[in-house]
Amino acid sequence: MSDETGGASVSKPSVADAGSTPGGVLSIDAMGGDLGPEAVVAGMARAVKLIPAIRFVVHGDKPALDALIAKRRGLSDHCTTRHAEGVVTMDDKPAQVMRNGKDTSMWSAIESVRSGEATVCVSCGNTGALMAVAMIRLRKLPGVNRPAIAIFWPSRNPKGFNVMLDMGADIRADADDLLQYALMGTSYARNALGLDRPRVGLLNVGTEEHKGRSELREAHDLIEALADANRFEFVGFVEGGDIPSDRVDVIVTDGFTGNVALKTGEGTAKFVRDMLSEAFRATPLSKIAALLAMTSLKRLAARIDPRRVNGGVFLGLNGTVVKSHGSADETGVASAIALAWDLSTSGFSEKLKARLDTATGLQDEDQA
Repeated sequence: MSDETGGASVSKPSVADAGSTPGGVLSIDAMGGDLGPEAVVAGMARAVKLIPAIRFVVHGDKPALDALIAKRRGLSDHCTTRHAEGVVTMDDKPAQVMRNGKDTSMWSAIESVRSGEATVCVSCGNTGALMAVAMIRLRKLPGVNRPAIAIFWPSRNPKGFNVMLDMGADIRADADDLLQYALMGTSYARNALGLDRPRVGLLNVGTEEHKGRSELREAHDLIEALADANRFEFVGFVEGGDIPSDRVDVIVTDGFTGNVALKTGEGTAKFVRDMLSEAFRATPLSKIAALLAMTSLKRLAARIDPRRVNGGVFLGLNGTVVKSHGSADETGVASAIALAWDLSTSGFSEKLKARLDTATGLQDEDQA
């Protein structure tokens, strides 16, 4: 990862790219995923093989976790377990967890970041509850009204990805919120993708400046006004078709639209895989064609595999949280851990805070 002044960067966050970065500690909520602690521990073991310096504080049912960790050769040397009786389920309401969730693995994992024991929390659990607990325990950065969830979206850019936010932290966003999303997304793109001057676009129903809701048009002017001072290029409004394109590096939208786009993209990728599979199994000739095209098909499957970019980052908090997909398997969990490791070792949280402080000062001067 690069710092805020640019510099060398990996092409994407992945276990394979992590190298031999100096040690750090990640806090892992091992109990919240659909596939249980087995998948989480398997993902940790996979990550350790490629990032030997990594250390974990693992939260959940200590006897069960210790048994699973012991089955993975050498993994126990990298782990400290913290017992937590409760588990936040996917059906639990955020308000319920905030009132009664102090004994859960999710709460305990966030506390490790709050206390400074770990630098980044990783969880496969309930997104709404995770955001609620993180906001209560870590608090928002000064000047941030609504935190956002940022993800990597496969694209035609040289790095292979675009950054998109918000993906569902809050369904609402006014003009000032969208401006903050643009600033946070820019900082994330610099650090995660090594882009010195990211191109930022505001998602709308058209590219013409007169289109869209009033808050979008107001946000357009706010973002444009701060672009040069914050070293990013504002390309204006972008449409849905631009999300995977090479026209833009950071796509800014509200959480409702972002989450719908994310679920639509995931569903479309699965639909394409299923239709290709059916087509190549339809006749003996098509099966032969599939064998001939196997290398290209594997390359396509890898390119649209959501596991390799698993991990949404909560931006705008006094601490870093990576939300893994609830149904993540070993590969997906390892990918989220690698992203958390990169963010931890780059000091991303401090850089984001500094970026927002600088931008807030510039905005105040402009308004004055």
